[in-house]
Amino acid sequence: MYDKTSRKAEDFINHQEILDTLAYADAHKDDMPLVREIIAKARERKGLDHREASVLLACEDSEVVAEIFALAKEIKQDYYGNRIVLFAPLYLSNYCVNGCLYCPYHGKNKNIRRVKLTQEQIREEVIALQDMGHKRLAIEAGEDPLMNPIEYILESIDTIYNIHHKNGAIRRINVNIAATTVENYKKLKDAEIGTYILFQETYNKESYLKLHPTGPKHDYDYHTEAMDRAMDGGIDDVGLGVLYGLELYRYEFAGVLMHAEHLEAVHGVGPHTISMPRVKRADDIDPDDFDGGISDETFGKLCALIRIAVPYTGMIISTRESKKVREMVLPLGISQISGGSRTSVGGYAEEELPEDNSAQFDVSDRRSLDEVVNWLMRLGYIPSFCTACYRAGRTGDRFMEICKNMQILNCCHPNALLTLKEYLEDYAGEDTYRLGMDLIKKEIHVIPNEKVRKKTSDYLNDIVAGGRDFRF
Repeated sequence: MYDKTSRKAEDFINHQEILDTLAYADAHKDDMPLVREIIAKARERKGLDHREASVLLACEDSEVVAEIFALAKEIKQDYYGNRIVLFAPLYLSNYCVNGCLYCPYHGKNKNIRRVKLTQEQIREEVIALQDMGHKRLAIEAGEDPLMNPIEYILESIDTIYNIHHKNGAIRRINVNIAATTVENYKKLKDAEIGTYILFQETYNKESYLKLHPTGPKHDYDYHTEAMDRAMDGGIDDVGLGVLYGLELYRYEFAGVLMHAEHLEAVHGVGPHTISMPRVKRADDIDPDDFDGGISDETFGKLCALIRIAVPYTGMIISTRESKKVREMVLPLGISQISGGSRTSVGGYAEEELPEDNSAQFDVSDRRSLDEVVNWLMRLGYIPSFCTACYRAGRTGDRFMEICKNMQILNCCHPNALLTLKEYLEDYAGEDTYRLGMDLIKKEIHVIPNEKVRKKTSDYLNDIVAGGRDFRF
């Protein structure tokens, strides 16, 4: 029976409830009075439940779809403004004992080059990332208790935080590793991680078990209940996501919203982020093997409806997607993107070789970080390297209280300008520097609070003189 307050996966991600939701959506997708009622509720900026949002996803009326897209843009602006946070993934090891059919790291793949970075190699990778201008990383590793134990992850986090090269420093590390124990989550919390990220891949249990035939990840319940254990361990910022293309997208959409509702009901804090990855080609993996693929247009609608249904959450899109697709979905709700990414182990310090097959997936957007920063500004966005909320203690319910009241912009906007100025002074190319300085001059006047505007202006001037790490 469906019970979002239960801590059992079979209850809060209830298969029958999802089937009933999809049937309800099909039965009411052309019920215009109901559709209009749902959109009116969405305009209140308080979100939608999984059934309401599923009705809008099923509705194909062109005027309604256009209204959904327009509303998503408004809500994105209200909550997050025009700033886009930048990060990079750092792959520590691709050793893995799982048998996931969609991932080249699977244990039976004998062709992939297996690599585990030493602490010195991690140092080289981080220096390369710092030299690009990155301040925020998401570390990744395959699941292998012998090769990648929690002690290795913790040692790597400590190494990364203690690397200071020129004006570079990684100020926040988000962690994307396999589901683990409450005790290990406590250790990650003590290591001062930012957000703990774990993709469900698919919420359909039958499909999940087929896609994960061997290894510890085969345990659907243990994997799905991981966020509850993470929060029990003190990690109050968690990131959800499904891998679109593995299962029918409407099922996954309902599932991720139900998971968000569960976290709200039990812990009082919904997901800090929801990622939007799609299956991509990689060594030993052909996305055509999966029959749940979705068009770019449908992908855009999914992004828009996640923003409408969960207005407070950060939304992430990676370099899995092309420049064209990323440009399409940025205004629909995306608040974080990766830039200059490498998905191979050791891919930053050494130039990737064409024959290197250690990557988890093919990168579609291969532009440098400076090119991505330049592109964002030309589109009217403020590239942000801010990590202030983590370091100022605005996490979990403290962040959500500010964000849900649409006040987080009072912190985000000035911090975005300050960290952009840091980037411009230390790393930007000539054209990017010119564009950025012009953008800062314009955006400083957008800050409504006169005192904050004056303080931000003073901080920006100090950065010119070599000052660093100011934050609101």
